[in-house]
Amino acid sequence: MIVTGERAVTSAGGFNPSWQRHVSAYRLCARFLAAGPVLDLGCGTGHSFAELAPRETVGVDIDRAALAGQPRQTVVADIRRLPFDEASFESVLSAHSLEHVGDPETVLAEIVRVLAPGGTAVFVTPNRLTFGRPDEIIDPYHYLEWNPAELRDLCLPWFATVDLHGIFASDRQLQVHRAERRTLDRLLALDPLRLRRAVPRRARQLLYDVLLTSARRRPDPRAAAITVEDFRLGSERLDEAMDLVAVCRTQDLE
Repeated sequence: MIVTGERAVTSAGGFNPSWQRHVSAYRLCARFLAAGPVLDLGCGTGHSFAELAPRETVGVDIDRAALAGQPRQTVVADIRRLPFDEASFESVLSAHSLEHVGDPETVLAEIVRVLAPGGTAVFVTPNRLTFGRPDEIIDPYHYLEWNPAELRDLCLPWFATVDLHGIFASDRQLQVHRAERRTLDRLLALDPLRLRRAVPRRARQLLYDVLLTSARRRPDPRAAAITVEDFRLGSERLDEAMDLVAVCRTQDLE
């Protein structure tokens, strides 16, 4: 697959922290999922689903190439239009996919439809306060980003309960993150009037991919050293979390 800023497709070079961050999301969130079938939304190349074993999982992605060769059932579909019957799954995991649609409420409605009564949906999404800039979505593949309160407000109308957690990074991962933020700040300083907002999204995506792959091509021992152990789950100081985790449960049938 082509390496872009849209999804984790390789652990090579400077992309290793992103790869490990995605794997950690699956490992850390597995504890919230029931033992029954799990719908894995926006699963990408499937590099993380082994963390959910021994549960049966079904991977869904809009990109057929990303699903090729995965040793499980996979379905090519838009996560806003799921080709499954009602109450088909005990759990749904959406790791780093909700921010890629402009109408997340449509996704939530579909998830509620395919969840069994009393089922659990877990959403992992970047924290708007720490990912790029709090006042602007920099990643052109993201349509929306949320802070903790906004993510809770998004989920509450659809579920009986919503519990928020955060995925926090180790000091060495934060060093890598801060270095990337400094590079980002230097680039954004070249456009003080924010004229980038007038550039078509596809053009911004292509430029983003070029800049990202160029920056991460340089050897960085700090990035190469990051492992899944550099991320932990917590519920304190959510404003400082790298990623937000919303654990949502539907109403049990009486």
